[in-house]
Amino acid sequence: MTGNVEMVPLWPLGLYFAGAFLVVVSTVALSHVLGQAHRERATGEPYESGIVSTGSARVRFSADFYLIATFFVVFDLESVFIFIWATAVPELGWFGYAQICVFIGVLLAALVYLWRLRALEE
Repeated sequence: MTGNVEMVPLWPLGLYFAGAFLVVVSTVALSHVLGQAHRERATGEPYESGIVSTGSARVRFSADFYLIATFFVVFDLESVFIFIWATAVPELGWFGYAQICVFIGVLLAALVYLWRLRALEE
């Protein structure tokens, strides 16, 4: 199969990667040169929000914790989609309204399903 295939120049891609690499290297070099270098006693100590931690970091959480956290993330993300839809209502019209009704219906069906499985209980 011999055809006239047009070759796309790759030098812009190489230039982009070289520029990105230069930005990363220069940022790391500048932070090393301009950054503070101090070695107080508490510099290497781990802390959480300015509070010195106590106890072990190897605390076990139950699977229920992760399940509830996953449900929260999923339904929180869906609320973002609904908010975005609400900002575009004038452009979407009735077709957009029907789509968001189907979307919310699927969400409610999933919530009812999880509720019947008792997946939301601890």
